[in-house]
Amino acid sequence: MDPIPLATLLPPGLDPVRCKLHCAVFNGEVYPIDVLGQDPDGWQRWNSWRNVNDDFNRQFIFSLAQDRRDPTLWLFGGIWEVVRRRAEPRQHSYDIVLREDLMGAFIKRLYVRLALSGRNRRRNMEACLGAMTVSKIAEEPFYGDQFPGHDRIDHSLADIQAMVRQGRPDWRIALEHMKGVYVIHDEVTGEPYVGSAYGDTGLWQRWSHYALTLHGDNVALKAHLAAVGEDVYRRTMRFALLEFWSMRTDDQHVLDRESYWKSVLLSKTLGHNRN
Repeated sequence: MDPIPLATLLPPGLDPVRCKLHCAVFNGEVYPIDVLGQDPDGWQRWNSWRNVNDDFNRQFIFSLAQDRRDPTLWLFGGIWEVVRRRAEPRQHSYDIVLREDLMGAFIKRLYVRLALSGRNRRRNMEACLGAMTVSKIAEEPFYGDQFPGHDRIDHSLADIQAMVRQGRPDWRIALEHMKGVYVIHDEVTGEPYVGSAYGDTGLWQRWSHYALTLHGDNVALKAHLAAVGEDVYRRTMRFALLEFWSMRTDDQHVLDRESYWKSVLLSKTLGHNRN
C-alpha cells in the first residue's frame, strides 16, 4: 500500500508556510523522545530554545522528536504558537503556547516517517512536507519504553526515575512481586555495584528507592554521586537484572546468588560494593 501523506492530516486552516519544522534529535545528553514522553515542561523548553539565528521565525512550530533507534522515525510533539520573540541567542528566547486545538489528539501518538539529509533540524515545513508520511497512529500516547522483559532491562537511572515517577503499570506489575539480583554499572568507567531485593521488598520497591535517593543509601554510590555530579550520574548509571525469582524464593538463595555475582563481576575490588 502507498504511504499516507502527512499533509492529509493537517487541519484545513493550517498553512505549512506559516510553520517551522522542528526535528529534535539527540543532544549528546538526552533523547528528545524521552523528554516528550516524560517531561512536558522540558519538551516546551526544547521548542523555545533559540540558537544564534532566529530559526523559529514563523507563527507556528511543528515539533517532532526522533526515535531512539530509527533516525527516519519521528514522534509528533504538538504544534506550538510563537507569541513572542526575544533577540537573545542561545537562550529560551521564544515564548510559545501549545495549540491543542491543532492536531492535539495526535500528540505522542502520531509517528511520522521522514529521512532528513544534512544537519539542519529547523526547516521550512513546506520544503519537507512532500517527503513526510504517516508511519502509524498509536492507540495510547507514548510515555516511555514499554517493559522489555526481565532479561532485557538495560536502562539508565534517569529512565528508572521516569518509570517510577509515572507509576508505569507494566514495569510495576512485572517487578513489584519479584525478588532478584541486579547490577548497576557506570557506563563510562564500567565500575559495577551488585545488589539484591529480598524479604518483603520486591524489585520495584527497591528500585523506587534508588529513584528517590539516587544511591540507595550505599556508601560507595554516595561517594561516586558526589564525585561526578547528579546530571552525569543519572545519565551514566545503568540498571540490569541478573536473576529474578518469585517472592516465595528463600532469601538465603537470593543472598547466595548476590555473593556469586559480586565475585564474578569483581564488584568489591573493581566496583562499588564494600561488603
